[in-house]
Amino acid sequence: MAEIIWEPQPGPQTALIACPVFEVFYGGARGGGKTDGMMGDWLDHASTYKENAVGMFIRRELTQLDEAIERSKEIFSRLGAQWHEQKKSWIFPDGARLKFRYLARDADAEAYQGHSYTRLYVEEITNFPDPKPINKLKATLRSAKGVPTGFRATGNPGGPGHNWVKARYIDPAPQGFEIQTEEFINPWTKDVIKRERVFIPAKLADNALMMARDPNYVGNLYQSGSEELVRAWLEGDWNVIEGAYFDCWSSELVIHPCGLPEHWTRFRSFDWGSARPFSVGWWAVASEDFIHPDGYVIPQNALIRYREWYGSESPNVGLKMTVEDVAHGIVSRETTDPKIHYSVADPAIFAQDGGPSMAERMATATNNAVQWSRADNKRVAGHGQIGGWDQMRARMKGEERPMIYCFSTCTDSIRTIPVLQHDENKPEDLDTNGEDHAADEWRYACMSRPYTRPTPEKEKPINSIHDMTLNELWDHVQKPDDRL
Repeated sequence: MAEIIWEPQPGPQTALIACPVFEVFYGGARGGGKTDGMMGDWLDHASTYKENAVGMFIRRELTQLDEAIERSKEIFSRLGAQWHEQKKSWIFPDGARLKFRYLARDADAEAYQGHSYTRLYVEEITNFPDPKPINKLKATLRSAKGVPTGFRATGNPGGPGHNWVKARYIDPAPQGFEIQTEEFINPWTKDVIKRERVFIPAKLADNALMMARDPNYVGNLYQSGSEELVRAWLEGDWNVIEGAYFDCWSSELVIHPCGLPEHWTRFRSFDWGSARPFSVGWWAVASEDFIHPDGYVIPQNALIRYREWYGSESPNVGLKMTVEDVAHGIVSRETTDPKIHYSVADPAIFAQDGGPSMAERMATATNNAVQWSRADNKRVAGHGQIGGWDQMRARMKGEERPMIYCFSTCTDSIRTIPVLQHDENKPEDLDTNGEDHAADEWRYACMSRPYTRPTPEKEKPINSIHDMTLNELWDHVQKPDDRL
């Protein structure tokens, strides 16, 4: 009787091996057997296409490959495959080849242009903040021998690439197993080219072998984090983020749009981006406690983000608009707004590189309707100074109620801020590899020392010029009042 070296477990692993779809995202929770699933998919592919099968296994960092390589040795060496340590690659008896590589920088993907692979495996794809290097690698999927090519990826919620991975694989079909189709036009033949992708969810409960071999693993997870975090680990809940920097974000911060008093201070904040998204926010400062139509109280001095404009065509990809066009877009969105009292922006727009700065160009393009002051750009606290991230966290937590809110229409802030991660090398700071543009702009707003304006007293009839205060008299001289 032949020895069985490896076989897929019933459920998601079996579905992965049998899946004919070109692009598969597999996993979404801890302990779902993701690495073994990738190994099994390669074995199936290599045994079918033999010397014409060429694969590459990718991780973000070299050290992250260690565990996968050790697992591959447990399986492949028993099948007669030869491991070449210097080249980090396997050669199988039938000629199939599998490489293990890492992409520490997005630019490293350029080194593989011109290569040809029939299978690509990207483990923990959410570690990649941008899909560009992954897309470049997909260009290497080709075969002169007619072998069907395929792309396989694994990942969990969280990480700098959480947003784009969630948008591509999870949001179209959160429960998985629904094939999504993209269509492209061949520029030479004008034929329609279709590419299919699918999400195959795999959870710890699907990994019967691990549950049997390590029954205490679930208990270990429950001791490692909050109830919400454990839910993300066990169930693959993409709305709960592992390692979130703003773990103080809550649903309380998101409120339904409503009319806000016109006498409140209004201001803008702005973070510039071209290849990356830009972010513009419009804010009001509560001059007094305000009862929202839904029945709760927004405290005096709280910030309310009542509008945003986020310049992206897809997660973390900018519109490449000129600053003049952005300035005109800002003006067009303010046609019925109360007066903007001040504006703060990314200090980078004030740089002068042989010509007018971006701030000057925006002012000129709008006849000074869009003018900016330099934002306080401090990120973290130090030497007795308050950092911007601390300001944001303090406002999110508040004392009795949060001191910062955003309308539910500010969808890109709601999408990006809760999933941002800690910088691994500087935990008190944010990982700038993530989609942090709205967060930067929120930080500028919090650091702008927003002030409240006094609530206007109810006007009383003025019977003579002697009843006016000096301020009222000045207003009357500038613009006669029909109350006299």
